[in-house]
Amino acid sequence: MRRRRLAPALVSAATAALLALAPTAWAAAAVPADKPLVLDRWTQTSAASYESWAEARAHRTTWTAYGFDWSTDFCTSSPDNPFGFPFADACARHDFGYRNHKAAGLFPAAKARLDEAFHADLTRVCARYSGTRKGSCDGTAWTYYQAVRLFVIS
Repeated sequence: MRRRRLAPALVSAATAALLALAPTAWAAAAVPADKPLVLDRWTQTSAASYESWAEARAHRTTWTAYGFDWSTDFCTSSPDNPFGFPFADACARHDFGYRNHKAAGLFPAAKARLDEAFHADLTRVCARYSGTRKGSCDGTAWTYYQAVRLFVIS
C-alpha cells in the first residue's frame, strides 16, 4: 500500500483545529486575583509580614501559580554579612519587594514602604545583639537603609 503525504498547509490546518478543541486545562493557568494582596501582605514592616514571606519563600513551589520573582542577588554590591551581621535574608526580601512591585507596575508608590520594611528587617537582626555590638549593627543597618532609600531610584 502506498502512503500519501499530506500537504503542509493541510497539516497546519488540522493542527490548528485540534488545538482549538483542546481542553482548557492545557492552557496556562491564570494568575490568582489576590496576587497584589499577597504581595502587599509580604512586604510590610512588621515581623509577622517578614515571617509570612520567609515561610512562603521556604515553600515557594506552593506559590507557583502567582508567578512571583523569587530571584535575589542579596545585598547587591554590599556585603551580605557586614561585620558578621546576617543581612542576606533582609536583602532577599527587599529584592523580592522591588522585583515584584516593579513587575506589577506598583513600584513607585511602594518604594518608601519597601525601604522601610528593609530597615525594619535589619533592625530585627540587630535586636539579637547588645552593647557596642548592637550599636555597630544598628549603625550598619542605618547605612544600608539610607543607601537604598537615597540611591536606588528604579
